Amino acid sequence: MSSEPDFAPLDPRGAVLGDEVYSVLGQAILDGRLRPGERLRDTELAGRLGVSRTPVREALQRLERNGLVEVAAGRWTRVSEPDSKALADTHEFVAYVMANAMRMALPRCSEEELAGILERADALIAASEADEPMKMLYCTALMFQSLIRATGNSVFITVLREADLALRRNLTGWRPLNNDPADRTDGYVRMRAALAARDGQTAEAILRAQHGID
Repeated sequence: MSSEPDFAPLDPRGAVLGDEVYSVLGQAILDGRLRPGERLRDTELAGRLGVSRTPVREALQRLERNGLVEVAAGRWTRVSEPDSKALADTHEFVAYVMANAMRMALPRCSEEELAGILERADALIAASEADEPMKMLYCTALMFQSLIRATGNSVFITVLREADLALRRNLTGWRPLNNDPADRTDGYVRMRAALAARDGQTAEAILRAQHGID
């Protein structure tokens, strides 16, 4: 590799070492320690992480399936280059899935889970009011995670957990559709009220309008 990211050695006694390697490498891609186009050599990564090559190879295969890594058999393995189509496609996907999660979660979630969702919504409202797109994205992701967990649907939760790194990476550079902070924030305030009332239909409609989807 062209650089030497600072990886803390992993405990080889970990129950699911491949998952730990996947998480470490995925986070390094997200935060830029592993840059787009950078070559990934399993022997070198294994040495830095203090593990064998097997969990590294498993992690790289998962990262390839999720689009964070690309492979040319027998030639190279490298960090993929994000593109504008991936951003647009991921934004559309997340908006639709989040809308469905609202419809699923609100009728069935506990009062404690609903309180957590509303806390995330309050943080999103504050970020929108301050017109801080990256903080908005972060707060939206936290609210999304709370909604997914609150669905109680194990398949939904598992699928979205596996896709988490790819979704976060693809949304790098995201900007809100509505550039008017006051109008946009009003939409989030109304969405929060619908969430508090467990009105999934209204919350979904507002979310769709905020993100420009039918």
